[in-house]
Amino acid sequence: MAKQSVRVHIFNQSYSLLTEGDPQETMDLALRVDELMTSIANRSTSGDALRAAVLTSLHLADQLREAEKRLRAISETLATIE
Repeated sequence: MAKQSVRVHIFNQSYSLLTEGDPQETMDLALRVDELMTSIANRSTSGDALRAAVLTSLHLADQLREAEKRLRAISETLATIE
């Protein structure tokens, strides 16, 4: 599949991204990141974009880790059934 250019806005910045998948999925992910960064920044008194980006990254990494744990647990359960 050919790569497509997608324009997204995250935390008041515009980015041109290349995606091989559905451009709408990329736009939806960017919106989710933007909303999370804005939420985190609004709870902080510093207004530092880098801090908001790091905290957002940590939050998303934590969500990924939890999803991986659930997937492993499901895979182990399925292995015992087979």
